[in-house]
Amino acid sequence: MHKLFWLSAGLLSACVTINIYFPAAAADKAADEIIQDIQDLKPNAPAEKPHSENSDAMLSAELLLDRAISLVINNAYADEPDLTLDSSDIRQIRADLEARFASLLPNYQQGNIGLQADGLLVIRNLSSLSLKDKASLTKLINAENADRLKLYQAIANANNHPEWSEQIKQRFASRWASHAQSGWWYQTANGIWKQK
Repeated sequence: MHKLFWLSAGLLSACVTINIYFPAAAADKAADEIIQDIQDLKPNAPAEKPHSENSDAMLSAELLLDRAISLVINNAYADEPDLTLDSSDIRQIRADLEARFASLLPNYQQGNIGLQADGLLVIRNLSSLSLKDKASLTKLINAENADRLKLYQAIANANNHPEWSEQIKQRFASRWASHAQSGWWYQTANGIWKQK
């Protein structure tokens, strides 16, 4: 009898699986939003087309049909989870990153700094800088890198998964490189430096 009980308990517990996975697509979307805000690169809004009464009537009919269909047919898939990007820590770090970007921009453009493969900044070329400028640029990069790391941890914490910090960092790393502007230097995953 005891064997049957333990066997049943084992089978029952084996059927319960909680699958918590890292939402990579949501992390990419969050990274894009944050980087665009930092660099003040808002995507262009599509131009509105002039519409007539016929197009308004057509739109109303389409909306009505869509609602009727959605009442009859339920979605058979789960929505892609979003990452929470709203906490006091995240807002403060984003504000600091946005404020610092204006000081970093000329250094990106002159090739003084570059994006490493891990998404952090590094000094690439100091030949055109004075000793004082080198020191202030080093301080600026250290602050930027510290804030980027704090941002990744703050996003992970805000989503109740502090263990996601490294995965968030990896997703941001690829998004920083894709948002690099023309002329900026970035490092590929295999360590090769390229200019965009």
